[in-house]
Amino acid sequence: MLQKPHRLIPSIMSVVLLLMAMFISIQTESVYETDSTAESSEEDSENKDESLGDDESSETSATVQTTAETDEMRGVWIPYMSLDMSGTDRSEESFKEKIDEILDACVEYKLNTVFIHVRPFGDAIYPSEYYPWSHIITGTQGQAPDYDPLEYIVEAAHDRGLEIHAWINPLRISTGSTPSELSSDNPYIVWQSDDDTSNDDYTSEYDGGIYLNPAYAEVRKYIIDGVVEIVENYDVDGIHFDDYFYPTDDETFDAVAYETYCESVDESAEPLSLLEWRTNNISSLIAGVYSAIHSVRDDVVFGISPQGNIENDELMGADVRQWCSVKGYIDYICPQIYVSNTHLTMPFYSTAEEWSELVTCESVVLYAGLGLYKAGSDADDGTWLEADDEIKTQIEAVRTLGFSGFALYSYEYLDTEQTKKEIQNVMALLESG
Repeated sequence: MLQKPHRLIPSIMSVVLLLMAMFISIQTESVYETDSTAESSEEDSENKDESLGDDESSETSATVQTTAETDEMRGVWIPYMSLDMSGTDRSEESFKEKIDEILDACVEYKLNTVFIHVRPFGDAIYPSEYYPWSHIITGTQGQAPDYDPLEYIVEAAHDRGLEIHAWINPLRISTGSTPSELSSDNPYIVWQSDDDTSNDDYTSEYDGGIYLNPAYAEVRKYIIDGVVEIVENYDVDGIHFDDYFYPTDDETFDAVAYETYCESVDESAEPLSLLEWRTNNISSLIAGVYSAIHSVRDDVVFGISPQGNIENDELMGADVRQWCSVKGYIDYICPQIYVSNTHLTMPFYSTAEEWSELVTCESVVLYAGLGLYKAGSDADDGTWLEADDEIKTQIEAVRTLGFSGFALYSYEYLDTEQTKKEIQNVMALLESG
């Protein structure tokens, strides 16, 4: 999996101790569109019953099955909808049962890494000095539960031999009606209601959504501080950003900040274009996050899952070419190559090949994000219906291209009628090695 000390690979000393134990007979037994289809799939499934019908989900952490050992990263994204406590009594016990069920399923499906949504809307599923409590836990943003959800998630994941990456939306505060109401301590509410006019532009609104504005050093520090808080307080294996950077190329999104920047440039110099300036803002944030993480814990990795379309990424201010070629931005990249093998304009293999050629920095590990949610559907002009082993074939393809693993989007689709045959074929591949 990741090129770092790995929880799933025993150390030499561990092997020695195991042999000694066996010897004395002691038996011991882990552009621009953000992917709108994926986002729609997430929101459509908000109230879906996620039960996998696995009777083993009630096992205690002391007896749960653990993952098999492999160097290949086999991951899955667990979005905020899968963690939503709506329809339950919202108790600690119910939350733990939900997490146990999810993680047991990940082990059952031969996965070894989970990317769990810990900060979906400028909020958090853990007690934070910077962000309000997420509505997905108690039903109301800003309302605290009487337990720490992330603490249990980390413990339960590691008990099963799973690596856990804390998945963060760095800029998103709200989209449409989600969350339905922002808390009084939400950064948007605080900055818009206080007497300090200098922070009024720290957030921007677009198409019914609210986003942090990365043009300001104070906002970038705010995001970085929130990351450091997780790394310092929780034994996570990684920090994970998705593809939500600038949501639009509309110049009104950050017009005030850009005008201020242009006015600050010396008359003898030429200001950066709007896109160049935005790209610089995002890269400054990414480099700051990377540096901050490794200054606290060098064993925690930082990765990003940008869109699979490189041109779209660049239009959003995500300089994936720079991040993949120069040390100091990321430890891994996991592009969302959510296309079929016979996609009309972006067939999977050629797109994956382009990414394999993009990563030239030796310290950057390359994974592939695979669109399981499209498998068995009529997405991409029906090309996903041409075969029932699309995902299996894609895993085989990225292996030949030198990728170090893959991640499936998303947990919701591991056990559905739509993806049943695809998953059977994937399981057969993973069980074979």
